[in-house]
Amino acid sequence: MPRIAHALAALAVLLIAAPPARAQQPPRPENPRDVFLAGWSEVGDKLVKMAEEFPENKFDYKPAEGVRTFGDVLRHVAFWNQWVAKTARGEKPDGKPNELPKAEFGTKAKLIAALKSSIAEGAAELKKQGPTPGARETGLWSSFITHSSEHYGQLVVYYRLNGLVPPASRGTN
Repeated sequence: MPRIAHALAALAVLLIAAPPARAQQPPRPENPRDVFLAGWSEVGDKLVKMAEEFPENKFDYKPAEGVRTFGDVLRHVAFWNQWVAKTARGEKPDGKPNELPKAEFGTKAKLIAALKSSIAEGAAELKKQGPTPGARETGLWSSFITHSSEHYGQLVVYYRLNGLVPPASRGTN
């Protein structure tokens, strides 16, 4: 009996002294480029998840005249993501027509593929940057992370108006 008591006491000490188990956390960004990359990826992932889960028959939904449809917003974001990547490469992209053409990206599958590709293209260009981007690059990335975030908020409203809970809001109050 004393052996069991000693073993239990030793186990209790180990459990008390052991650091608490924590959920696996992503590494914290260590420099400005990594902060931008984390922001770019986070909002991009949210937009992709929304696009994947929003019903395809609602991609032409718009809450009022004079605003973009759900699909148009995604084509717009994907267009500007591509523009950012080209600009980061030093190319002179054309800012027209302001969104990917619906004739070419009219299905949910094609639009999601284009959105994913545009996010990956931007992330790849951002990864090529030095750890401390210059003023021009800082302005570029911060502006377009904000741009995508604004459209994410817009699509949250589209979700809610259709009686849907956006993926990032599930399980929260």
